Amino acid sequence: MAIPPLPDFRSPGFLRQHIIWIMDFYADRAIDPSGGMYHFFLDDGTVYDARTRHLVSATRFVITHAMLFQLTGEERFRKGVRHGVDFLRGAFFDPATGGYAWLIDWHGGRATVLDANRHCYGMAFVVLAYAHALKSGIEQARSWLEEAFGVAEQRFWQPGFGLYADEAQSDWTLSPYRGQNANMHACEAMIYAYAATGERRYIERAETLAHNITVRQAALADGLVWEHYHADWSVDWEYNRHDKSNIFRPWGFQPGHQTEWAKLLLQLDAYLPADWHLPRAEALFDAAVSHAWDTQHGGVHYGFAPDGSICDGDKYHWVQAESFAAAGLLAQRTGKAAYWGWYDRIWDYCWRHFVDHGQGAWFRILDPGNLNHTREKSPAGKVDYHDIGACFDVLRARGDLPEGL
Repeated sequence: MAIPPLPDFRSPGFLRQHIIWIMDFYADRAIDPSGGMYHFFLDDGTVYDARTRHLVSATRFVITHAMLFQLTGEERFRKGVRHGVDFLRGAFFDPATGGYAWLIDWHGGRATVLDANRHCYGMAFVVLAYAHALKSGIEQARSWLEEAFGVAEQRFWQPGFGLYADEAQSDWTLSPYRGQNANMHACEAMIYAYAATGERRYIERAETLAHNITVRQAALADGLVWEHYHADWSVDWEYNRHDKSNIFRPWGFQPGHQTEWAKLLLQLDAYLPADWHLPRAEALFDAAVSHAWDTQHGGVHYGFAPDGSICDGDKYHWVQAESFAAAGLLAQRTGKAAYWGWYDRIWDYCWRHFVDHGQGAWFRILDPGNLNHTREKSPAGKVDYHDIGACFDVLRARGDLPEGL
């Protein structure tokens, strides 16, 4: 693959163009006229599974289309938002319980539920999708947002711990597993719900989540964010220790989640300032890159163990994207040259290894030596949500988006 000359990664023009360029991979081929979007793409854009639909991809497509509409004003993207939320309501939503299916089969214009379990992680993205739809001018999404928030509060919220439970059966019986990932994305959703509505309850919930994960829970794990917990929110050091297959619940410290929390803390601080946000953001980012930056091949490794050793040396697209976004927001906030240095260093690595200059969008996963071993560019959950969103976040932090975004 020929690598184009390095652009100015800090340029608003580059970031805008790159967002549009990524979305070009999906925009024309993703929408299924019978309902929703296709979720599984090979490197060349071929749809390799036209029927399986995952809640995370369904919501993230709403969000990416909304970002593009807000960025460009093009009506085709607003139609994509509408198409996506209609599918959420018609195919995933269960009006009898207020829950959303995790996985469905879509065929002949009908949905068959494959996995009816309720995930707070999924509900967080439902809230975020409706907030973005509301920002895109779909006023009906306001009541859907309130509804989804109410269900999450009723079914997942645990006031004694100040955090959300993770998973329930279709009858809302909770599993004993507790995880930070669902709470992190719930925090993200609440920040944007506040941005879309101005309702203080959302930003206050985001503050509670952020403090309880990045301060209280992190104090149980040497000041870093651990992924897995028991029902009493004590650390579960063994959960999924020998299972690399669960993309939503990996073992080990996740550098990408340390940097993603750093970004969220700064976004939270923009709406609800607190003196602890910035120091925690810096500490989490600094720990992530010091533990997980690959000094030989470049890029941020996927995971490191409690003893500091790398437990998963692969490179994931979203880890790099969240890390350059966090670096950019820290640089903008602090003015420290070191953070701009990390921003440029991570972007340089992504430009050379993750951006598919030939066929579009970003590769999903590379091995420690930066080789791609799969033709699957976008399986369930990817849709380049993190890659588009990271550019969007940097633009927003620098004031280079239309007013109000």
